[in-house]
Amino acid sequence: MALVTLADTLTSDYSLIDLLETLVAKSIELLGTDEGGLLIADPSTSQLRSVVSTHGGPRRLEAEQLATRRGPSITSFEIGEPVSIDDIETDAEQWPDFRDSARREGFRSLHSFPLRLRGTVIGVMNLFGRTPRTFDAQDVAAGQALTDVATISILQQRTLEDSVRLTQQLQHALDSRVVIEQAKGVIAHSEKISLDEAFQVLRSRARNSRRPLGEIAAEVIHRSLNGRRDRS
Repeated sequence: MALVTLADTLTSDYSLIDLLETLVAKSIELLGTDEGGLLIADPSTSQLRSVVSTHGGPRRLEAEQLATRRGPSITSFEIGEPVSIDDIETDAEQWPDFRDSARREGFRSLHSFPLRLRGTVIGVMNLFGRTPRTFDAQDVAAGQALTDVATISILQQRTLEDSVRLTQQLQHALDSRVVIEQAKGVIAHSEKISLDEAFQVLRSRARNSRRPLGEIAAEVIHRSLNGRRDRS
């Protein structure tokens, strides 16, 4: 049911934050933990950022790990594999600072799952328990399956956004080319010169003013539409 609920959020108008909050909530419910949080890597800097937290405790523990670059969540992200601490009192010796902080926050277990796809890791989900909690192989597989579904959706959205940006850039380039061709015609007609010579006039104006060629061309068109003769 958790996978079905998560899949239901993957509609054309879904909110990414809704998806991630659903992922954490359903993972807590399915795997019997108490609180959760989720860190996502900033696409431009690769730095982890906290995006979902069910309580102040997980948020503070994640923030501490981000600040020190040490802890089970950081390790899970770096190696791209789940990291389980069944009992913080006995299983967290390699992260003593995290162990002490988790104890103060009232947590006894943590299970971290990387958001990964074919070697690409984009974040990590953390499930906190207030009592010791051992995850067997089936629990780990279920937790990873949920994060895998979310990862695919996030990467698809990023690909779509990249595609949209590229399309916008291409459209802008095409629009600019149309304006430039029109401006060449205006200059050629008003100055009685060839189109090639008109293009050189545009380029010269752009260089001299240190402005984009398309912007100069748009000004030429604007003056022409307002009945003013273009001047070199």
